[in-house]
Amino acid sequence: MTASEDETWMRRAISLARANVGLTGDNPSVGCVIVRDAVVVGEAATAPGGRPHAEEQALDRAGTAARGATAYVTLEPCGERTAGHASCSERLAAAGVARVVVARTDDSVFASGRGLQRLRDAEIDIDLGLLGAEAAPLYADYHPYRRSPPNS
Repeated sequence: MTASEDETWMRRAISLARANVGLTGDNPSVGCVIVRDAVVVGEAATAPGGRPHAEEQALDRAGTAARGATAYVTLEPCGERTAGHASCSERLAAAGVARVVVARTDDSVFASGRGLQRLRDAEIDIDLGLLGAEAAPLYADYHPYRRSPPNS
């Protein structure tokens, strides 16, 4: 993908997230767009109330087309889940995405580098910081949890 294509898809993810800001409870509103061969195969924003997460919905919509695709995500995919379900970083790795482009890191104890590390461990290419300044207003009122993640 070219830099301008990456920006186009990340702007789409930002737009999706913007639509649900303030509706996702304690969770941030995240946008996720999954692209394969220049075609969107799945996209979503964090659902009202905070679940399901954007990545899991987008992956469900993409199905097997996610394998080898690029995922554009406005905030670092979670590395742990409060309910013990598979994290978004685990789901992205299991789906076989080839690359994840992330606008902003997440300081939550459920992410805070853990999601990115899981993707690296799965040998997924990561690009961090694309349009981070444009995504920043989405998270101006987001105050990550400061409690401990669930036991593994």
